[in-house]
Amino acid sequence: MDTMRDRFAPVVGRLLDEDPRVAVVLAEIGTDGFAEARLRHPDRVINVGIREQLLVGAAAGLALTGLRPVVHTFASFLVERPFEQVKLDLGHQDVGAVLVSAAASFDWPAGGFTHMSPGDVALLDTLDGWTVHVPGHPDEAETLLRHAVAAGDDKVYVRLSVQSNAHGRPVDGAHFHTVREGRSGVVVAVGPMLDAVLDATEGLDVTVLYAATVRPFDAAGLRRAADAAGADVVLVEPYLAGTSTAEANDALADVPHRVLGLGVGRRELRRYGGVDEHVAAHGLDARALRERIGGFLGGGVSG
Repeated sequence: MDTMRDRFAPVVGRLLDEDPRVAVVLAEIGTDGFAEARLRHPDRVINVGIREQLLVGAAAGLALTGLRPVVHTFASFLVERPFEQVKLDLGHQDVGAVLVSAAASFDWPAGGFTHMSPGDVALLDTLDGWTVHVPGHPDEAETLLRHAVAAGDDKVYVRLSVQSNAHGRPVDGAHFHTVREGRSGVVVAVGPMLDAVLDATEGLDVTVLYAATVRPFDAAGLRRAADAAGADVVLVEPYLAGTSTAEANDALADVPHRVLGLGVGRRELRRYGGVDEHVAAHGLDARALRERIGGFLGGGVSG
């Protein structure tokens, strides 16, 4: 199966052909995928070199002229390194762009911590008005990329990963979707965490919601699920643990509730290892999730 990133260049290449507003801004990483598109659209496929601050600044300049820039590099170089430009050149100037990242929290462990970005979504949470898509399958990535580019002049972050669920789900760029219904709590699985969550909760009397779009947070969807299944909520996110706990607490502010945020821990893992080893070390494999989810939901869970 191809990866989400394998889909990125072909999809955006077609969008360049279809929509004269679309432009692509790169910083060396990913340029090979746009070689043919650059021949067709030399004025709208731009490589700024290894200059991540310029990457975002140039995108903002293109947006000011009326173009819809799609900006791509590794998450740590797209959100963390040029954060001031994200905050000012896009946010303060009130212009939109589609930031599309790769490498996620630890997709390339051999690259070291400089190529990891478990805090990207939490960092964007300090800014106003961002839509954040976290697809869990290449098919969803294609849908959400098209949705993001078509979203007027909005500021959109699309978080691509080599981690993937076995099958894509219908996604609409807004709402959580009910995958399983129960009566003893709600588990929200974000993006590529869904398969592990389904394995972890097999036989447990819990509702499982699937979230491929986490900002804006679907408070109404969580509230409906909690009204039916109870207001004990577990969030399983493929980035920094607890990133969305405040959103869940706000959604349930007027009812007694408990929220557990599971995700990537703050402690840096200093051995390269592989992706699966990092997943296990952060307690995000199915076995560890079952223990942590069951322990939190306690006696209300049967199975």
